[in-house]
Amino acid sequence: MVGRRTNRRRLADRRRSARRYRRDPVARFDDRNWPGAGTIMVATDNLFARGVRMLHEEAIELTLASLLVYWDRHEHVAIAWSGGKDSTAVLTLTVHMIEAGMLRRPTRLYVLYADTRQELPPIQASAELIIAMLRRYDWIEVIVVRAPIEKRFMPYILGRGVPPPNNNTLRWCTRQIKVDPMAAAMAVVLERLPGTLLTITGVREGESARRDGRIAMSCSKDGAECGQGWYQQVLPNAKGIRGRTATLAPILHWRVCIVWDWLKVFAPQAEFGGWPTAILADAYGGDDATEINARTGCVACPLAAEDTALRVICDIDGWQHISPLQELRPIYRWMREPAQRLRKSGVERLKSGAIAKNPQRMGPLTLEARGAALERILDIQRRVCAGAAHAGRPERGIDLINAEEEALISHPDHGPDLSR
Repeated sequence: MVGRRTNRRRLADRRRSARRYRRDPVARFDDRNWPGAGTIMVATDNLFARGVRMLHEEAIELTLASLLVYWDRHEHVAIAWSGGKDSTAVLTLTVHMIEAGMLRRPTRLYVLYADTRQELPPIQASAELIIAMLRRYDWIEVIVVRAPIEKRFMPYILGRGVPPPNNNTLRWCTRQIKVDPMAAAMAVVLERLPGTLLTITGVREGESARRDGRIAMSCSKDGAECGQGWYQQVLPNAKGIRGRTATLAPILHWRVCIVWDWLKVFAPQAEFGGWPTAILADAYGGDDATEINARTGCVACPLAAEDTALRVICDIDGWQHISPLQELRPIYRWMREPAQRLRKSGVERLKSGAIAKNPQRMGPLTLEARGAALERILDIQRRVCAGAAHAGRPERGIDLINAEEEALISHPDHGPDLSR
């Protein structure tokens, strides 16, 4: 309780700070050694005149400097948006900077939203509200990106029988339902555009050791320098877009507390766009969240050590009805057990005649297991929707499996025949 009271006082201090700086908008950029510092003095007066003097003002300054270095090197600009905290922060901040005159308004800003169909309900609700706001701008084009139906999370497991992903041997979900569809959508955008595309991402250091390692190994690639963000001129292994798009991570240096400040305190204010982002900070635990706790964006993520985000959301007023979703992870663990899997029988020989390693290895899920899991997941979905309706908020229901996906899963050629 002491910690929560301290965090509430801290949040109140931040709000008072924002009000104080709106009354005294005298701050401006100091002369810095980063690229572009001497060219953005007018823009900074504009920015701080609108009240952007933040607790972590240098982080904002570096982000703007990074964007200015690369903004005009490419004919077109896109933002890769997952709906999570980091990409939402960079999206809303970038749009605000364009509207405030600090960045040149592009002829068209492409916002590619990765709809995995697995987002936590408050995150999905916030994303839908943000999309509605973005579509009010005639210079922004929002493209909702989804994987082909047969490759989505639930149809792939229950229709094709592929076991739920795990961190050891079968981590297929991120690439299949997010990365590959986004690369395909990017290729479609580039097909109709001349020149090159700058893609803005919300990648940050500190999110994971694996990602930090990749950043460290390539921090000086393509002429990028420290303080300019993580700039890469190519997307490796992406068909159709290699060499025609570059990625920039302008909030690479942000700590998670800066993200919370932007989403919770500043972005929702009219001066910065009035974005419906506070719910994201609440969903991740707000000021009580840690970097580790704030990394899960999917419902009952089978790869997370703990389902902290979902547990936090279930304690928020207005979202208690989604508590049945906490039953999903035990179902995923049950499906990975040997009793629910087919197994190779006998000796398997390679073309060379040698005996294959790992004989009698486990394969896909049995039809019986898939049918049982489908019924349990649909029951969870029904209870969540019933709870939302009972609370007078039917729009806060969920469709883990929609009618089209259920039809595909239950088709005799794809999944279990549930007619019996």
